[in-house]
Amino acid sequence: MNATRTLLFSVFIFLSFSLSAQNTVGLTIRDTSGPVISRNIYGHFSEDLGRCIYDGFWTGDHIRMDVVEALKKIKIPVLRWPGGCYADQYHWRDAIGPRDQRKHTVNTTWGMVSEDNSFGTHEFLQLCDLLGCQPYIAGNVGTGTPEEMENWLEYLNYNGKSTLADLRRQNGREQPWGVSFWGVGNESWGCGGSMTPEYYAGEYNRYSEFCKNYPGTRLKLIASGANSDDYNWTEALMKHIDRGRTWGISMHYYTLVGSWAHKGSATQFTEDEYFRAMVSCLRMEDIVSKHSAIMDRYDPHKRMALVVDEWGIWTDAEPGTNGAFLYQQNSMRDALIAATTLNIFNNHADRVKMANLAQTVNVLQALILTNKDKMLLTPTYHVFDLYKVHQDARLLPIQYYTPDYVHGMEKIPAVNASASKDSAGAIHVSLVNLDPAKKISVRVNLPGIPFKTVQGEVLTSSRFTDINTFEDPNRVKPAVFNGAKKDGADLVVELPAMSVVVLELK
Repeated sequence: MNATRTLLFSVFIFLSFSLSAQNTVGLTIRDTSGPVISRNIYGHFSEDLGRCIYDGFWTGDHIRMDVVEALKKIKIPVLRWPGGCYADQYHWRDAIGPRDQRKHTVNTTWGMVSEDNSFGTHEFLQLCDLLGCQPYIAGNVGTGTPEEMENWLEYLNYNGKSTLADLRRQNGREQPWGVSFWGVGNESWGCGGSMTPEYYAGEYNRYSEFCKNYPGTRLKLIASGANSDDYNWTEALMKHIDRGRTWGISMHYYTLVGSWAHKGSATQFTEDEYFRAMVSCLRMEDIVSKHSAIMDRYDPHKRMALVVDEWGIWTDAEPGTNGAFLYQQNSMRDALIAATTLNIFNNHADRVKMANLAQTVNVLQALILTNKDKMLLTPTYHVFDLYKVHQDARLLPIQYYTPDYVHGMEKIPAVNASASKDSAGAIHVSLVNLDPAKKISVRVNLPGIPFKTVQGEVLTSSRFTDINTFEDPNRVKPAVFNGAKKDGADLVVELPAMSVVVLELK
């Protein structure tokens, strides 16, 4: 009888501990040497697509300064342009010189709309100057030539006497811009030419041969990389391209709820669709890891970067809008996707040196939406504002166990995280709880890391479908977080359901 009671008591204790541990995260952060989290992981992408450039950055004959000021606040480090698919039908000479004399073209990629080319090379680089960010230009391999690419680089970067440098001066720019980041084509497996990886590798070697380092500017060439989990593309590129002339190779991956034909609504979705989006988002970890492993075999010293220069959630366009313009709203769900993805990139900072969210204004997972003279900041914008503390900070390795977010017969990790230490010695921890219904307790062990104070901010909302609108622009926005406290040498955090929390320890 006593043995039976002892056994039952032991089972009770075990079950009690298991149930209590279901909503508890144990996390350890160590102050050991790690790679720097490149600021360029927090980059963005703007294509000549829908209302991203026109009505977004550019209105009539000038750059929108309200958009510029909002992006400066989050310390935007790099901006990619003119595409995307549009890059491989873009001819730079069509969009220089007096605006009333520029060539009118047709955007056959995105909606068959007329393009007056009033926003071109000079306007884009003026925008980057205003933002204080680096430009990343995607060159035309699909319908262009090596000569066209070579000439554009000379126009951009040469400070001496030449016909193209003088043409730049004639068009109002005396000094060269010194553009370093240069993409050799875009999605060459698809809209950029439907090439095989072996064929593209040959084209890359041919084009890159004519991409010259003009005095004062060393090019950082980026090869057009894989679509999602096409690991054969990365294998072929690493095997055949001239790696000595290559700064990085790209990779594109979009979070999808359904199929490419039926991607689902940005605002009207169930918990099942929410869960599917999170499953899709978390695939980024596996995809980045496997591409990195292939690169490691050819580049064990990690001299080349993996550049995730298109990422984000892609849903159906908003009802009543031009479907080819890819305008979608931005919900609390999207903020969680952005924060989770950035945690993944941070934790792969040894290989991921740049990433570019698609896209900055009015397209896909935008930071900013505009309506004539009105502008609003999306939940995703606020994630980038919270996470800017990681830019150029040193990654701190973390180990943790997490309860699952269970939906039906499926489950995913409920919590993800990353941590860094900045140049002033402050430690920042970003935590994401994907469970839409359960708060989760986190105990953070920091061996050898003394701290006296903790403060933070939280981004959450009552529903995962909550959005910011022009009528209610502040429904989803950060607030002061009071759910973290020092407990001895540890940190204890109460994570609200479906929340993003960023903490600063000093």
